[in-house]
This record gives sequence, C-alpha cells and structure tokens, in this order.
Amino acid sequence: MTAKGGAAPSPGGTGAAAGTGRLFTVGLVTAWYSSNIGVLLLNKYLLSNYGFKYPIFLTMCHMSACALLSYAAIAWLRVVPMQLVRSRVQLAKIAALSLVFCGSVVSGNVSLRYLPVSFNQAVGATTPFFTAVFAYIMTVKRESWVTYLTLVPVVTGVIIASGGEPSFHLFGFIMCIGATAARALKTVLQGILLSSEGEKLNSMNLLLYMAPIAVILLLPATIFMEDNVVGVTIQLAKKDFTIVWLLLFNSCLAYFVNLTNFLVTKHTSALTLQVLGNAKGAVAVVVSIMIFRNPVSITGMLGYTLTVIGVILYSESKKRSNKP
Repeated sequence: MTAKGGAAPSPGGTGAAAGTGRLFTVGLVTAWYSSNIGVLLLNKYLLSNYGFKYPIFLTMCHMSACALLSYAAIAWLRVVPMQLVRSRVQLAKIAALSLVFCGSVVSGNVSLRYLPVSFNQAVGATTPFFTAVFAYIMTVKRESWVTYLTLVPVVTGVIIASGGEPSFHLFGFIMCIGATAARALKTVLQGILLSSEGEKLNSMNLLLYMAPIAVILLLPATIFMEDNVVGVTIQLAKKDFTIVWLLLFNSCLAYFVNLTNFLVTKHTSALTLQVLGNAKGAVAVVVSIMIFRNPVSITGMLGYTLTVIGVILYSESKKRSNKP
C-alpha cells in the first residue's frame, strides 16, 4: 500500500542503490588497502633501497601533509563537522597522544631501514598483546582467560619468526617492538584521556589537532638528530627531482591512510576494519616479498602464520566477550 499520491518504490531502483552502495564500499576498502600497503612499501623504498636515511624528517613530512589536508577536508570539504578543543586540559591530553603517536611512527620508520616489510608486519601483528597489557596496567581492565590465552600464539609466532628471519637486525627489531607498543599505548590512552562526552573527538578531528603538534615536536628532533637533512634533500633534488615527487606522494598517501581508515569504519564497522586489517598484514607480506625479493624462511612464515591465527582468535574472543 502506498501513500496518497505516491508511487510504490521500484524494486529495480532499490537493487541498483544497494549495488551502488556495495560497489562504493568495495572501492573504499580497495583504497584503504592500497594506501596502507602503498605507504608501507614506499617508506621501505625511501629509507632502505633509495638511501634516504632520514626517518624523523620523513615522519615530519607525513604529519605536515596530515595537518594541511585534514584542515582542507574538514574546514573546506566538510567531510566531517569540525569539533573544537574545549579547554587547555583537553589540548594537553591531545598533545600527550601526539607525543606517543610521534614515537610510534618514527620508531616504525626507523625499523624499516633495518628490517624487511614482511618481518615488520609480523612484529606489528602483536599490537593486541600490548593493548591488553596496557589496558590491564592503566585501567585494571581484565579480559576473560580465553582472551588472554589467544595472546600466547600471537607472541609465540613472533618469537619463532624472529628465530627464522634471515634479515634479523636487533636494533631494527627493538624499534619495531617500540613502534608496536606505542601504537597500542595510544589506543589505550585515547580511551582514557578523551573518554568524557565533552572531550570525545572523531579520528579525523583528532588528527587535525594532533598533526600540527607532531610537527612542532618533530622539528627540533629533525634539526638535532638528522644533521643538514634539508640541505641533503635539496642536493638530491638537484641531481634527481624524483625525490621531491616521492616525498610529496608519500606524505599525501600517509594522510589518505587515515582518511580511508575513517571512511571504511564509518561505512562498515570497527570490527570489519579489524578483520580487514588482519588480512592486510598478510597481503603486505606477500606484496613486499614480490617487490623487494627479501629472503624468507619457512620457519619465519610459520611463525608469522601462527601470529595471524592468534590475532584472529583474539578478535573473535573479544567480539564474544563484548556481546551483552
């Protein structure tokens, strides 16, 4: 029965709209995968293969692009409504998150100088372990014993992968562990510091305020720890201008990772993103091996597989424990 003067909805129109919606979601997921894996591989290429040995400066380029493009997306394109910082205390909390975020990204980029992407992803898959540890220490939040049990293969897999990694580098491994731990710490801190209704920010607005603070924090670190990086970059550009395009593209891609991450979550769910993230790590490993031809042992692959299985089991256990 239709409303007076109205027409019955066309089944064909509804089907077409659903098909368009599915196509849009597939496009978003593809863009998210491409940008995530792309920025990872390009970071590896710049820092290791190309010989641009300035991970802090590279991170500062990423954060500069995130600051500018976040403002353009929110203030001009209105991708999301702008949320204002309400107090100095809230700004201080955002600054603390930005500091941890900087530590995570810089450590991750440093590790890519010494480790292959495949092993980097294996270590990065242990994020749930560190999240559980920090959540327990900082919020005394306890999970079920089954959830903690699923973390055993996560850690065991990385230990096995480390022992079987032909390109293992201790300093790179420490940096990678540090990046993974800092990433988990930011997640827990964000839940603690910005938990009240008046302080909650969506990920796009949080990035808008975190990115400029990150640039301010990274600038002195770049000046004192990466001597004459601007001069070296200018000299490289004079010899081959490609480095400029690579840095610009890499920096924009770093922002696109955050944008697509937000959009995929918005149009699907956080759980879907988590599942896709588990698969993304495996895809990144395969693609990186194909591109960089780094040696991989059977032991290393078995270790990484065990870690991924552990992460999947952890995700399932968390999903069940969160059900009412």
